[in-house]
Amino acid sequence: MTELSARLAALEDVLAACAPAAVALSGGVDSMTLAVIAGRCLGSDVAMYHAVSAAVPPAATARVRAYAERCGWQLILLDAGEFSDPNYLANPANRCFFCKANLYGTLAAQSDAQLLSGTNLDDLGDWRPGLEAAKRHAVRHPFVEAGIAKATVRALAASLGLHDLAELPAAPCLSSRVETGLAIQPGQLRLIDQAEQLVRASLKPETVRCRIRADGVVIELDDSALARLSDADDQLTAQLAALFAHEAGGPPRFAPYRRGSAFLRDRLDG
Repeated sequence: MTELSARLAALEDVLAACAPAAVALSGGVDSMTLAVIAGRCLGSDVAMYHAVSAAVPPAATARVRAYAERCGWQLILLDAGEFSDPNYLANPANRCFFCKANLYGTLAAQSDAQLLSGTNLDDLGDWRPGLEAAKRHAVRHPFVEAGIAKATVRALAASLGLHDLAELPAAPCLSSRVETGLAIQPGQLRLIDQAEQLVRASLKPETVRCRIRADGVVIELDDSALARLSDADDQLTAQLAALFAHEAGGPPRFAPYRRGSAFLRDRLDG
C-alpha cells in the first residue's frame, strides 16, 4: 500500500465514523476534495452545504453547483448571515471567527448531522480564529484526523481524476482582501472579484490579490506576472482605474504578492 492509498484509507475510516455527515463547502480544493470522497464513501448519508454570499467568488459557487450535478450530491445553498453581523462587518483581526460562527451556527440549525470541514494539517500552523468557532460547534476535520496536509489533498484530488481541483490556486474569501479594521462592504468585494478576473484574463498570473487598503487599492502579483507588466498593459490599467474610480486613493497600483498582507493582527479592537 502506498502512502497516498494509506492516507485515503485512513480518511475513509474517519468519514465512516462521521455518518450521517454534513460537509461545509467553500468551493476550494480542500472542501471540494473532501466532498467528493465523502460522497463516494457515504452516499445518501452525507449532504453538502454551500453558503452563498458577497465574500464567495461567483466562480466558487459555480464550481460547487457543477460538481453537485456531476456527482449527484444533495446540495443545500444557504445564507449564513455573516453580512447581518456587525462584528463580522467591522473586520477585526478575528473576523474569521465571526464568519465561521455564523456558518456553523446556521448549519447546526438546519441539520443534526456531524458537521465536517476541509481543514488540513497545514492549516493548524496558522492563527485561524475560525477553528475556535468550529470547536464550539463540534465540527470535525477529517483531513486532520487522517494526518493529511495540503500537498496530500492535492495528490488525492489528482489520483481521483479531479485535476481541475488538484491544480486550483489557493483562493481565500474575498473579505480577506480588505485591510483589517476597514469595514467589509459587499460592493467592494464585487469590485475585488472583477479586478482579479480582469488581471487573470490579461496577465495569466500564478497569483493575484486585489487588496483594499486605507491608502488605496493594490493589485499584488507573483514576480513573473509583475515582470510582464509593461506599456502594453495600458488597457488593463485603464480598466482597473475605471473599476475603482469611486474608491479613495486613486487608481490601483501594482506590488509584489505578500501572503496575508491585508491582515493586521495587532488590530484586535473591533
